[in-house]
Amino acid sequence: MTQQFDVVVIGAGPGGYVAAIRAAQLGFSAACIEYASYDDPKGEVRLGGTCLNVGCIPSKALLQSSEYYDMATHHFLMHGIKADGVKMDVPSMVRRKENIVTQLTTGIRGLFKKNKVTLLAGHGGFVGTRDKQMWQIEVRGQDGTQTVVDAKHVIIATGSKPRQLPGIEVDNKLICDNVGALSFNEVPKRLGVIGAGVIGLELGSVWKRLGSEVTILEALPDFLSAADTAVAKEAWKVFTSKQGLKIHLGARIGAVSQGKNGITVPFQADDAAGDLECDKLIVSVGRVPNTDGLNGGAVGLKLDDRARVEVNDYCQTNLPNVWAVGDVVPGPMLAHKGMEEAVMVAERIAGQGGHVNHDTVPWVMYTHPEIAWVGKTEQQLKADNVAYRAGQIPFAANGRALGQGDTTGFVKMLACAKTDRILGVHVIGTNASELIAEAVVAMEFGASSEDIARICHAHPTLSEAMHEAALAVDKRPLHF
Repeated sequence: MTQQFDVVVIGAGPGGYVAAIRAAQLGFSAACIEYASYDDPKGEVRLGGTCLNVGCIPSKALLQSSEYYDMATHHFLMHGIKADGVKMDVPSMVRRKENIVTQLTTGIRGLFKKNKVTLLAGHGGFVGTRDKQMWQIEVRGQDGTQTVVDAKHVIIATGSKPRQLPGIEVDNKLICDNVGALSFNEVPKRLGVIGAGVIGLELGSVWKRLGSEVTILEALPDFLSAADTAVAKEAWKVFTSKQGLKIHLGARIGAVSQGKNGITVPFQADDAAGDLECDKLIVSVGRVPNTDGLNGGAVGLKLDDRARVEVNDYCQTNLPNVWAVGDVVPGPMLAHKGMEEAVMVAERIAGQGGHVNHDTVPWVMYTHPEIAWVGKTEQQLKADNVAYRAGQIPFAANGRALGQGDTTGFVKMLACAKTDRILGVHVIGTNASELIAEAVVAMEFGASSEDIARICHAHPTLSEAMHEAALAVDKRPLHF
């Protein structure tokens, strides 16, 4: 007899596993289909998608390890700590990363068991409908088996995959995407990176701290064009002048070749031209939605011109009782965005009023310094002819930052000139990823800069810079 579920989720990444768990919490019979093994030592399906296995989590583990090494070799001395003969054991660093990944992915299995979510191992795709009431979903196992399950509601959460560049074959040994770049067994002497986005900068930073000579080629003429101009300018200064990353903008790449001297990448950029020679090459030019194999065309599922599933504001597709969340739909490809959409969909299936405010989804880059923002940039407000006031406070004026020995960066707040409602907050500096949460809460509740200015912030903390930035919007900062 065919298994029947109230909700079947295709994909067990951040959006998928959260959707399945929340649906189960709401009393639905829920199943989640996942096929990816990610080279699991036991040969099991590994849950958590790109984020937990080869993305957000492992990259942050490596970033933390490389930062500790950088501190020991460069920054401890200012604290009076002398550390001679510091060495980096790359295999141990990678092993630690893999242990963290295993712990978290195994944890999702435990959450499925706790919430009575059925895991269906295989690749999910549409077959059709049964009696026009139930969707038929085929589960194709890696062993060739095929089963069909019925679902009242289907949530597509198949995520994304690395964008490929024509003529550059990724083998994840010498030429790598994010997967291979997370598993080097030694520090490459020369590392090339194509793409100065989040992935390129984060992974480039990891190996630069450990001693690699890193060169980044970026096709766009502007650095971090999505970020506020002031943040991008500060980041450029820190990454290039202080940290020594070589970044070429406006880069056009020729045919990549491999030889005795490693990998050769011919390029022409705004500031230079020639051959980039490197021992390893990371290709990080964005990601594309993973809609292959869904068989959506057979049931009339609409995709846009970028192969994303078309959805409305509540992540409903053009098909009845079919939803889509995360990287596979329009919007930023961010794990936390997918999780929020997943909760919204499960709650709307239950008849509740779940929603996601995409205007308050925070962005974070885990470089050093970290970069985080929420809301509008100053250039966006200017382009939209929105009258605003700005307040900006450097961490150089913050006692906690001075005590920690890192005063790089600032907090910048933008507020409506008429209503004082906060329109955007931008942070570059230590713990920016944590500091931005206050701004997200404030904007979600429609707070003004005056609201933040009137809230008592503990002293001494980095969060005082947020307080001072709010005061600076009204030109009354107390410590700068």
